Amino acid sequence: MNETLTRRTLLAGGFALAVQPVSADVIQTSADGLTVGEAQIPAPDGVLVPAYFARPKNGKKLPVVLVVQEIFGVHEHIKDICRRLAHQGYFAIAPSLYHRQGDVTKLEMKDIFPVVGKVPDAQVMSDLDATVAWAQRTKAANTKRLAITGFCWGGRICWLYSAHSKTLKAACPFYGRLVGQPSELQPKHPLDIVKDLNAPILGFYGAKDRGIPLESIEQIRKSVSEHHKKAEIIVYPDSEHGFHADYRPSYNEKDAKDAFAKLLAFFKKNGV
Repeated sequence: MNETLTRRTLLAGGFALAVQPVSADVIQTSADGLTVGEAQIPAPDGVLVPAYFARPKNGKKLPVVLVVQEIFGVHEHIKDICRRLAHQGYFAIAPSLYHRQGDVTKLEMKDIFPVVGKVPDAQVMSDLDATVAWAQRTKAANTKRLAITGFCWGGRICWLYSAHSKTLKAACPFYGRLVGQPSELQPKHPLDIVKDLNAPILGFYGAKDRGIPLESIEQIRKSVSEHHKKAEIIVYPDSEHGFHADYRPSYNEKDAKDAFAKLLAFFKKNGV
């Protein structure tokens, strides 16, 4: 069998059907020196939320990073980001925030949107709080040093969680939606909660993103300035939506590496 085709097939196994075919150049971060695994996080409503975690072996009082999934769920790319962060000394955790509504990693795009559309923001905030509480109980974490990052769907959640959490120290959203019409399940969007932000934010966006117009980025920049909040937006002129996702054609290696380096510096600057 063709070696490249074999590798593509193996890599694709951990991704949603909606993102096939998967690039043969997917980054695969080793788990050497790490403790990695699956967890069941008890939520206040009694549901056990599946999560993937990675942390340095034998680490204690580690700073915590919540890693919020793309619209495609907690697939191999999100797990790999957890391992990348763990190699930098973090306890990184990615809870499956659609668990009650369905496993989107097994779905095609046309079937993903109806599932995601049923996910209430209040449920997501509660599950992230439960994830932080779970990390603290492991005795390997110091949740007073807490950060969050998220991609696509998770980028929007980073903004919302920064307004929700009183203990969060830093947030780094990647290309998440900034504006939108309110609904029962999603009553507010990032532009609506700028005045309520608790943690400094460093956001990463692409100028060629057809789903997040530059106009909306300028709107939130203006709002941040008016409310004197600690938020900075970086726009990469040559990048599209999903520029950090190395398994997709939109991947921009130069900008992805630059953004990740800036994320790490931002976390450290803010005590995470």
